[in-house]
Amino acid sequence: MTSQTAQTTQTGPGAGGGGDAVAPAPGARRRIALVVAYDGSGYAGFQWQANAPTIQGELERAIARLTGESVRVRGASRTDAGAHALGQVADFATDCPYPAAVIRAALNHYLPAAVRVVAAGEMPEQFHARRSAARRRYQYRILNRRVASPLLRHTHHLETERLNLAAMRRAAESLIGVRDFRQVATGHPAEQSAVRQVFHWDASRHPPDGDVIIIECIANGFLRHQIRRVNALLTEIGIGRLPIHSVAEALAGRLPLTRHRPATRHRPAGGMPVGRRIAALPAKGLCLQSVHYPGYDHLLKVDNCHETN
Repeated sequence: MTSQTAQTTQTGPGAGGGGDAVAPAPGARRRIALVVAYDGSGYAGFQWQANAPTIQGELERAIARLTGESVRVRGASRTDAGAHALGQVADFATDCPYPAAVIRAALNHYLPAAVRVVAAGEMPEQFHARRSAARRRYQYRILNRRVASPLLRHTHHLETERLNLAAMRRAAESLIGVRDFRQVATGHPAEQSAVRQVFHWDASRHPPDGDVIIIECIANGFLRHQIRRVNALLTEIGIGRLPIHSVAEALAGRLPLTRHRPATRHRPAGGMPVGRRIAALPAKGLCLQSVHYPGYDHLLKVDNCHETN
């Protein structure tokens, strides 16, 4: 279910986990980019909030302790509360003279254990973690078995009904290409375009006869709650509650969606729950895997950070 080959930021030798192309001049203003991994279980998302812990807040506090500067960090993606990342990218401007590898090590000294900078690199001034990004790659993990796993409870969504992977994959085909995703997003401003280009949306079982299903999607951008809502539809299709064409129906606004899953369900035999709107899957199963930057990826090289399914 891929329209073209996707590129990621996960390769390259990068000494010390960062690429300092040019040694900074003393006192020169610099732009530093970070590749950040985090367990989002205890956080209210990436974006800073006044009254809740966030990943952006943790990064800004650590940078302030290191440099003595009050900086504003820019992230590639505003991950939801409870969602995770292996390859979030953030950038900030600083006057500090330390090499990128030193910045990485020092920030990890100040950051909590749930947040780690896995690479740092010096970027051109025009680099912008969000606006310069060409592709973002996410994975959603589902534990598909009867009994929950205590070890996976913060990173996998439990679905006890056996999922039909072939049906899910067929339904995902209708997501590939340039589409308007407004109907499957939450609170997208009416004056802003909801059109995004999806390069890849597919599901696979790991191992092939195992009980973990990974739904992976790659696009030039995603709307708020878009991934979790669409994957909820794919899950309903996999269970057999909805037909394969339901994804197209949802994109056209003909299938009701809601943000939260209801506590109880009443479902007639062989049918969809009566009066139930399709809700987004929990954020805990979602992980930002990587972000791709044409012309900049070689400056953000990740060492000793190997992704596994």
